[in-house]
Amino acid sequence: MPRVMQSLAALFALIQFTEAFAPARPITFQKSGFRSQLSQNIGLSKTNSGFFSRRSSSLQVAMSAANKKVIVLGGDGFCGWPTSLHLSDKGHEVVIVDNLSRRNIDTEMGCDSLTPIAHPEVRVRAWEEVSGKKIRFVNLDVAKEYQLLVELIRQERPDAIVHFAEQRAAPYSMKGSKEKRYTVDNNVGGTNNLLAAVLDADVDSHIVHLGTMGVYGYGTSGGEIPEGYLDVTLPDGAKKQILHPAYPGSVYHTTKCLDALLFQFYNKNDQIRVTDLHQGIVWGTNTPQTMRDERLVNRFDYDGDYGTVLNRFLMQSVLGVPLTVYGTGGQTRAFIHIRDTCRCIEAAIMNPPKHGSRVEIFNQVAETARVRDLAKMIQAQTGVPINYLNNPRNEDAENELDVSNAKFRNFLGDMIRLESQEGLFDEVRNVAGRYKDRCIREKILPASFWNRKTAQACKTNTLDGHTAPDTATASAAAAAGKKVGGVFM
Repeated sequence: MPRVMQSLAALFALIQFTEAFAPARPITFQKSGFRSQLSQNIGLSKTNSGFFSRRSSSLQVAMSAANKKVIVLGGDGFCGWPTSLHLSDKGHEVVIVDNLSRRNIDTEMGCDSLTPIAHPEVRVRAWEEVSGKKIRFVNLDVAKEYQLLVELIRQERPDAIVHFAEQRAAPYSMKGSKEKRYTVDNNVGGTNNLLAAVLDADVDSHIVHLGTMGVYGYGTSGGEIPEGYLDVTLPDGAKKQILHPAYPGSVYHTTKCLDALLFQFYNKNDQIRVTDLHQGIVWGTNTPQTMRDERLVNRFDYDGDYGTVLNRFLMQSVLGVPLTVYGTGGQTRAFIHIRDTCRCIEAAIMNPPKHGSRVEIFNQVAETARVRDLAKMIQAQTGVPINYLNNPRNEDAENELDVSNAKFRNFLGDMIRLESQEGLFDEVRNVAGRYKDRCIREKILPASFWNRKTAQACKTNTLDGHTAPDTATASAAAAAGKKVGGVFM
């Protein structure tokens, strides 16, 4: 009898200890996204950077158990590489998968990254040397080597699969029929292969997909663009949420719209958990991880096909090349720094949708800005003039873009802003200045055109700043009001 009493006393003590650290309520995630009860339930507090920090050292074991095994498809690319290092640095086990197609396109276009990027095997060895952490690299084509993809997923059984493995440039997707067909085959075929492979491998992996704000289109929509789903009233008066209508502006953007439909189907039919991140234009080059060794440097694209607009402007300002603004520069676009891209991806991984939930969609943007206002900002800092080119794209000369990003802001806190860039403009300029001898100046001009009309108009484009746009005059652009910061100021 005393032994029974001792056992009961021990059990009672164990229950008391457990209740001291257990959540008062079940840990749940709200439908709205990343605003979870997790911080309240297990004692986390928010830091200035927007991440959660531990208030009690007794929770370290529980938190470390939350580290994930992650396969990063397209992990050699502009967003994939720094994201892989960020995840590894945070303690996650990372496997990079890439077929090196982006490097092959460099050869095809005769234009390398401005920064000299090392071979993937050299990169991962360098990361192990500086961090003590291993990242594995697998050379595999997601769109073509289906059985190998299935076996890899079955063997690794990842908690999450981050999907960057798509041709990412709208201009390249419009270059010609070869590039259009490749973009559709690679992007849509790869996404379908991934979804089917998760089923065939019989795993419960959460897919995190890097999409684009371009799925919504860039016309003035008449109101704030919600995160993925639109509230509508049906003819019978019933209220419903539907997937926001797609309005793509290129073959590339069309593939992202098709991706979204595939996610909806596999989620409905097979309950695959998916988070689709509609990302803005990424700027910046390096992250704290890629800056730790020269062999870890991220790629820097400056050409007319792959160079993102702000990075291209910053590089041109270093070389003294007039800033190439398409049309009036009245295109309003969403922007996010590469460091915040990495944070957002990790946030999505750590907060998967609950089983049975619909596809989770986030607008992964920090703010919006007009292209000409970015050019004027850099012109004011550097004195480099603006060169208004005829627009190679078939798009509205001017548009508004009001976007909701409440779910990410609620979780991450402040993100890097354009007008308070914390010296990051200088960081990009320093990178550009260091490697400016690698720049092929003529590659800065647009070389892909949306149709015959835009191709004909762009024949007069030059780098010297003497182009006379036929869409609108530079004086009209100069007279327009400023818009940097969008709805997030």
